[in-house]
Amino acid sequence: MSTRRLRSEDYNDYSSTEATPEGSPPEGANGFASPASYQRFGESYGTTWFQTLIHLVKGNIGTGLLGLPLAVKNAGIVLGPLSLLVMGIAAVHCMSLLVKCAHHFCHKYQRPFVDYGDAVMYGLEATPSTWLRSHAIWGRYVVGFFLILTQLGFCCVYFVFLADNLKQVISAANSTTNDCYSNKTIELAPAMDSRLFILSLLPFLVLLVYIQNLKFLSIFSMVANLVMLCSLVMINWYIFTGIPDPSHLPLVAGWKTYPLFFGTAIFAFEGIGVVLPLENKMKNPRQFPTILYVGMALVTVLYISLGVLGYLRFGADIQASITLNLPNCWLYQSVKLLYSIGIFFTFALQFYVPAEIILPVAISQVPERWALWLNLLLRTCLVCVTCLLAILIPRLDIVISLVGSVSSSALALIIPPLLEIATYSSEGIHPVTVAKDLLISILGFAGFVVGTYESLWALATSPVSNATHASGP
Repeated sequence: MSTRRLRSEDYNDYSSTEATPEGSPPEGANGFASPASYQRFGESYGTTWFQTLIHLVKGNIGTGLLGLPLAVKNAGIVLGPLSLLVMGIAAVHCMSLLVKCAHHFCHKYQRPFVDYGDAVMYGLEATPSTWLRSHAIWGRYVVGFFLILTQLGFCCVYFVFLADNLKQVISAANSTTNDCYSNKTIELAPAMDSRLFILSLLPFLVLLVYIQNLKFLSIFSMVANLVMLCSLVMINWYIFTGIPDPSHLPLVAGWKTYPLFFGTAIFAFEGIGVVLPLENKMKNPRQFPTILYVGMALVTVLYISLGVLGYLRFGADIQASITLNLPNCWLYQSVKLLYSIGIFFTFALQFYVPAEIILPVAISQVPERWALWLNLLLRTCLVCVTCLLAILIPRLDIVISLVGSVSSSALALIIPPLLEIATYSSEGIHPVTVAKDLLISILGFAGFVVGTYESLWALATSPVSNATHASGP
């Protein structure tokens, strides 16, 4: 999962692919366009390999990371990390397929840049099917729909995450001490229902999304990144200081909870939206394949380590976000608040993408004198919709799994393999490649269906708990 996924229009175009009359650009062994196929412009304004690596890692780290210990619990202490590794490999492969197909269409149509929606649209135009070619524009619409759904889903998750952490901090305020290693059970003071905390956040987040300038948003992004980094360091330090005997933990969990693992894991890995814009902005895009593999390897290692160690540390008591398991001492209460501040500011960045897709279309239908008011009204309505959905689904673990299963699986696993088949079907594609792509898409679709069903079933059968007790470490 990413903390920032911007549309291609947010990045200046400095790239193109070198055109030749023969057709597609030559490909390297890893499936990307070969280095010789690149021709770059404006290199002095592009990002370095290190900046691109940081952006790639940052784009895949958010609230989904904190939910991975519970995901490992839902899969088992052995099956969980193995599944995370397989899912990481599949996600990186799908990212490389998207880049490969985008390069193909950049060359074919002499365009400097092709975004995700364009790539799917051109892919449908390249198929032998007349019906698909005549409805190719729906490829762009489908990608836009899932992108909006995913980003607004992230905003719902942020509402619930902020409410849960603020509720716990406020409830434990009178019992908070300087002792971070006490084993006593802490009595939490009665607090408002989580839904009221969600509702109380609404006016502040509405005001936040009124900020429309990316330069100002980038300041908030920098603050969010710093405080979240500090929080992650403190969380990992606490985990390492007291891992108990793991022999009692199940190696493989029940099959009923595995779909919840899938939804949470794919929610965390859904960073495919940043891949094409990052590659496009690089000074030297020939380095991007290496950066992609190195960056996603780091992300996968971080995911597996925090997921496994977090589950080992807290066992069956692990909660939807590992921050909720931190002790009620001032040091770790501040960690919860710091991470919440980071998530609060990141809300505006996640909201930017659906706003930029929906608002220009609506505003173009009204006179210019009403444009500003309609802009603010629609922004307010979209935030209210995400708030309402968060109130209807105030369970952090369920909303993460649901968003991952419904929308993230489509963008990260289902569409890219089908795009490769569509792109190269008329030029000849090996049957083994077709079988591999179909297998990934089918597994992604199975996760989509079963994960969505199990998330909704868990929501219907497991009402929100408002217990007022918390265990110390």
